[in-house]
Amino acid sequence: MADFPNTARVVIIGGGAVGASALYHLAKAGWTDCVLLEKNELTAGSTWHAAGNVPTFSTSWSIMNMQRYSTELYARLGAEVDYPMNYHQTGSIRLAHSKERMQEFERARGMGRYQGMDLDILGLDEIKDRYPFIETHDLQGALYDPNDGDIDPAQLTQALAKGARDMGARVLRFTPATGVSREGDEWIVQTEKGDIRCDYVVNAAGYYAQRVGEWFKPYGGRTVPMMVMSHQYMLTDEIPELEAWSKEAGHKLPLLRDVDSSYYLRQEKYGLNLGPYERNCKAHWVQPDDPMPEDFSFQLYPDDLERLEWYVEDAMARVPLLGTGGVNKVINGPIPYAPDGLPLLGPMPGVPNAFEACVFTFGIAQAGGAGKVLAEWITEGATEWDMWAVDPRRYTDYTDRDYCIAKGMEVYGHEYAMHFPWHEWPAGRDRKLSPVHDRVKALGGVMGAYNGWERANWFAKPGDDTSEEATQTWNRAGPWEQRIREECEAVRDGCGVLDLPGFTRLWVSGAGADDWLRGFVTGGLPKVGRMNLVYVADTRGRIVTEFSCVRLAEDSFVLITAATAQWHDGELVRNALAEGLSLRETTTERDALLLAGPKSREVLEGLTDGDLSLPWLSHQHCTVAGQKAFLIRVSFTGELGWEIHGEFDAIPAIYDALIEKGVKPFGMYALNSLRVEKGYRAWKGDLSTDYSMLEAGLERFVKFDKPQDFTGKAALLAEKQQGRKKAFVTLKVDAGEADAPYMSTVWHDGKIVGETTSGAWGYRVGASVALAMIRPELAEAGTEVEVEIYGERRRAEVQPDGSMWDPENERLRA
Repeated sequence: MADFPNTARVVIIGGGAVGASALYHLAKAGWTDCVLLEKNELTAGSTWHAAGNVPTFSTSWSIMNMQRYSTELYARLGAEVDYPMNYHQTGSIRLAHSKERMQEFERARGMGRYQGMDLDILGLDEIKDRYPFIETHDLQGALYDPNDGDIDPAQLTQALAKGARDMGARVLRFTPATGVSREGDEWIVQTEKGDIRCDYVVNAAGYYAQRVGEWFKPYGGRTVPMMVMSHQYMLTDEIPELEAWSKEAGHKLPLLRDVDSSYYLRQEKYGLNLGPYERNCKAHWVQPDDPMPEDFSFQLYPDDLERLEWYVEDAMARVPLLGTGGVNKVINGPIPYAPDGLPLLGPMPGVPNAFEACVFTFGIAQAGGAGKVLAEWITEGATEWDMWAVDPRRYTDYTDRDYCIAKGMEVYGHEYAMHFPWHEWPAGRDRKLSPVHDRVKALGGVMGAYNGWERANWFAKPGDDTSEEATQTWNRAGPWEQRIREECEAVRDGCGVLDLPGFTRLWVSGAGADDWLRGFVTGGLPKVGRMNLVYVADTRGRIVTEFSCVRLAEDSFVLITAATAQWHDGELVRNALAEGLSLRETTTERDALLLAGPKSREVLEGLTDGDLSLPWLSHQHCTVAGQKAFLIRVSFTGELGWEIHGEFDAIPAIYDALIEKGVKPFGMYALNSLRVEKGYRAWKGDLSTDYSMLEAGLERFVKFDKPQDFTGKAALLAEKQQGRKKAFVTLKVDAGEADAPYMSTVWHDGKIVGETTSGAWGYRVGASVALAMIRPELAEAGTEVEVEIYGERRRAEVQPDGSMWDPENERLRA
């Protein structure tokens, strides 16, 4: 082919709504030398049979940002690219059957209001006013979103493609990619029509993403964590009453979602579209007798209506009008699912200059925002909003086939479920176990999963209710509350131990490691035998990550970070590592025990040959309970304490010895309470690319005068001169039954002035505590603000700079 493009800056594999949006946004950013490859016609995958709903609702800040952006884009896209589009912003009504659901809606309303969306809470009469055909007798209320609606997925995709073409980008239909290879810094994408050399590749292959992902394994890739679900929706015949009402009203009914019953109901012309997410759901292409076909373009599965029976009956009881329309058509097509139901959007783990924009369960609603985010990642190296919720590196090596199937079916069957702070989903558990897992469980450990690692959240006593049902609350009270209090008090008054498997450990060594590391992080490095916190910033001065930096020798350092940061931070270090330096990861070879409390030295004295007089932030090799160990004198609890690191084989004897000496085991919930009282930041909550180092109050970890330049220095110097836009504060909150969740809106004099990044009850200070980012002029101690907690504005007071508990760190240094 004479006009076949043999080179491009970016090649996108997959021509659905997400792939087309990525091409459009790359072209908008000035990268017009980009190519999209589609094996069939555009929209041939999940896009063509998608229902086309476009909600903004989410309790994830980044997902809400993406979906909000989509609605804004779609409203102007048709005119912008001169392509006719059927986009109906009908508004939506999301029904609540319980107080807990109303609390969730109130939280979403607060987040939406912050983002400029006019979400509203409806009473029963208001629901009936907007949707006259509904039965409301057993409802608590509803959430109304005026921007919600539906769009024709094919028209959306074609409009995005046209806009991209008009700017100079290329769309090659009926051009399947057949593989990739790499030469130097270039990718070669193979097709039946020829090869395309490019700088970047994007896997936007929808439910074929796992198959495409296999091509990248020789270059550091992994199996894409996903599976495919069968999703059905049905269209009724036209209903005369609905036609008459629509003509008189001059608009369609709002899109209705009964989230507690698990379905949506939408007006389609003068009929209705019913789409359930049923518990007795079905996965496809997961068994040997049901293999994924080579090409499933524009195809559907056979109808399987029996499993929808309950949902159809429930919807007809809610909207009796539905029962008057016969079934006109049933759509049953494949939808990809990641283990948490969120897409894979961002850098492809382990693979240079490769990205993923795939496994979108709600691809039409998220396509606009996804294209924007991906284009920013590729062209600028960073995104406007922190996108960790969808970053493919959030999953590591535990997401095998069985895990993905189990979690995908769990998520689909609970598509509209509330994600309570005390609840753990039961599918796909026990992927990674510490060497004392059985001991922790025997002591009453109620477990949670952290990057696949099982850790105790709290310790139950005989008779405590540990059922899933008990966790269905946003409130503080529950069987865990008294136990968390007891655990915090033990750490405050005596000694506690937390088994903490999964710490990410990156050992950097070699001649020049000191100089390289000084240029990599924003601040200074510890002396040999000491440790400190170091931070990495992006070019905007925003927080990329935090490490505990342990200096073993002049040119030997161990960087320790969160379990969930394993692939994110490992890649960050590998990509920046200077030539000649070595990096070894020991994450899965070692476990850590957190020993904390004023009696922890007394406990250790009879167990170790280490020097327990060494100061805070020191470390040493020694033995504990006769086992080789590495002691670090540091404590995330704010009490005197040590981290005891050891090989897996050494940990059981150490743990047993501590328990025999009367040390009380404590869990992650208690640790969260203790660290919030100290104002200690958590990774991807308080520490994210949404905030700069200066906004987060971390200027003491920025060394502007060191000879090495570091990423973000220029931006931070400019910010220091011009002033920061937000300021980190600790708030003492007059909370009611619930503490402030992540991204609770902060108000002052009737205006939104910031958001919380963490919240918990502080059992040592006897108060509800929130960490927040607010306007700098309000960051003075004593300033009164309000924190919106599930719809209630609760008085809060800015605390003096530093920690609410032991502000002089006397207990830590004891």
